[in-house]
Amino acid sequence: MRRSATVATLCQKSWTDYKSPLRVVVQVLLRSRDGWIRKGNEFKLKLKETEQRLAQYELAGERQSREIRQLKEQIRRLEAEKQQTRCRLPADPPIGSHGYGARMICLAVNLAKTVGLRPASRVMEIMFDWLDVEEKVPCPTAIRNWLQRLGVAALKEPIEEADDQIWMVDHSNQIGPEKALVMLSVRASKLPPPGTALRHEDVRVLTVQPGIHWKREDMATVYKELADEYGTPRAVLMDGAVELRDGAERLKTRRSDTIVLHDFKHKAANFFKAILGKDERFAEFSSKVGRTRSAIQQTELAHLTPPREKPKARFMNLKATLRWAASILWLLENPEARSREWMTSERLEDKLGWLRSFADELSAWRECEEVIEKGVTFINRQGLFRGAADQLRGLVHSNMSHSMSRQLATKLIEFVATAEDQLKDDERLPMSTEILESSFALYKQLERQHSKGGFTSLLASFGALLKPQTPETIHRAFQTVSVRDVKQWVEDNLGTTLTSKRRATYSEYKSNVKSATTTNSTA
Repeated sequence: MRRSATVATLCQKSWTDYKSPLRVVVQVLLRSRDGWIRKGNEFKLKLKETEQRLAQYELAGERQSREIRQLKEQIRRLEAEKQQTRCRLPADPPIGSHGYGARMICLAVNLAKTVGLRPASRVMEIMFDWLDVEEKVPCPTAIRNWLQRLGVAALKEPIEEADDQIWMVDHSNQIGPEKALVMLSVRASKLPPPGTALRHEDVRVLTVQPGIHWKREDMATVYKELADEYGTPRAVLMDGAVELRDGAERLKTRRSDTIVLHDFKHKAANFFKAILGKDERFAEFSSKVGRTRSAIQQTELAHLTPPREKPKARFMNLKATLRWAASILWLLENPEARSREWMTSERLEDKLGWLRSFADELSAWRECEEVIEKGVTFINRQGLFRGAADQLRGLVHSNMSHSMSRQLATKLIEFVATAEDQLKDDERLPMSTEILESSFALYKQLERQHSKGGFTSLLASFGALLKPQTPETIHRAFQTVSVRDVKQWVEDNLGTTLTSKRRATYSEYKSNVKSATTTNSTA
């Protein structure tokens, strides 16, 4: 358009109107025409090249579109294959409004009894992730609530009427004055066969009662209430505590053939204490063990540190200390031992050579410990029966070279003989509360680090710890015990816990400090 306008303007003018000659004007016009022709050709070439590139891009786009469609189809097939091959959990319809089925609850609570509440939830997360299972994992609070319901349900389970019930009773305490009374029950006719120790699944929990005052009258009341509900037992087995024993003796007014048995291991520890408790050499030995522990535990001899004693039940737990002493004596007498590579002979003699002066006593003490261990193993596996004392005599009186161990063995045999005289012919009863003590250990294992904080509402779960849970037991328990029932049990039995008191103290302190700070700022 611009070129046409220029030509039209030139046509309206005469060539005489220009100062330049006509020849020059023509040349200018011809060069202009040639320039425009050249630019036009360049534009046509660029246009052609652009159209070619566009065609190439369109072909590439179509190819990529085909590839995308193929990839999407491949992804769809892989997803379908993944759904078919993905690990699937068994059918597990939710129980009520929980959102979880009985199988999942069963898995969670059985894991928690072994590894703890929080670890159980974490273990399930790890396993489900590894199995590529898309399932929601229960939180620790939910698992705790389930265990509490199962525990209260276990306490409410009916017990069959029988005249051969044996009750096992003991107290457990943590921090503070409060103690938890736990009583287990097993029928004499349903004991494991001779040679097999009692298992947790063989017994059931009759009661779990925390309290501060457990005097003889308190225990007598508990025994009476349980006897009214379950019947008077054939025997009551305990560790020998006065309040437990005297309360049980009163059951004889309800049933004349009820007998009170003492735990063999506790009695053996009492006999051992009577022999060693006033022994000046043993007192000296214990003192030196304590000083040695402090002297070497931060040195190159740390691996030879003696085990810590349990002051409350020292004579029930001497085995580890005596084994340590025996191993150190052996090390002192064997300079070529590889275990001495990390220390000099001078240091070993300086810190542990004092044990040589106790070699004779240690031999006697270890023999006493062997007598107790043989007796405990025998009673745990065989129980108490007519002839038990004779069998125990043949077991423990062999190869004894010290008067101390023979004296201990005689006392233990007489103790068993006195107990078996109370039995009927062909009657067999348990005489060990280790199953009860291990039940306390299960509870502390569930508590983990919280076991040092006093009893909490988790105590309601005690009854659920002895037997593995199944989907069937969970269905039954949840039908009979609700969350409200658990809260009622906690309110009736625990009241204000130590943890609640601690929280209230910190809360009161915090609010008062904040109030004082605000007052000072205003002033």
